[in-house]
Amino acid sequence: MKLLIVEDEPNLSSIIRKGFSEKNHDVSVALDGTTALELLSNHDFDVVLLDVMLPDINGIEICRRLRAAKNFVPILLLTALGSSENIINGLNSGADDYLVKPFKFLELDARVNALSRRAGQIQKPHEIINIADLEINSRTKSVTRNGDTILLTAKEFKLLHYLAINFETILSREQLLDNVWDINFEMNTNVIDVYINYLRKKIDKPYDTKLIHTMKGLGYVMKQ
Repeated sequence: MKLLIVEDEPNLSSIIRKGFSEKNHDVSVALDGTTALELLSNHDFDVVLLDVMLPDINGIEICRRLRAAKNFVPILLLTALGSSENIINGLNSGADDYLVKPFKFLELDARVNALSRRAGQIQKPHEIINIADLEINSRTKSVTRNGDTILLTAKEFKLLHYLAINFETILSREQLLDNVWDINFEMNTNVIDVYINYLRKKIDKPYDTKLIHTMKGLGYVMKQ
């Protein structure tokens, strides 16, 4: 697993890091909330171990910011504040689990493993999508076809991924606008047609089997 420990007590963060490193996990450490948010915006982690009481941005606020940004990395809060009110506040902020200090490493390890398993069960079905010789990896945001790497912009990837997870389902322009752009465009815009054309040039044109199809008067569909 790739873990991020956000803990301002150097001794404790060092102990936790050592324990997980000995289990061959890839462990990063942030000593404050600002550094944690920077790492989380630039890297993917499997689980975040997050102290509540940090010197700048506290753990509760970090949870709220991550969830507001639609970052659903599993978060395990670590804190000395063990009252029911504090636990409820932490979970309501978006945390997935809560462990009160002091704790045994064995329990911490078990909770991290449980969070990772749960997240894997949720994310795995759409993490890698294979359609014909096309492979889409939603975790690495990479696309290959017939073994060839295809470079897409962020919006092209989002459009392709949405078409793929709705394989053989006809999607109207309204659906694509709502789910890929997340804002309301004027319906006379040709942005969908433009981006479908971009995708076709990269995904379909160099290959014999075409995957992106126009359904006249209805929208678009990905099928073999």
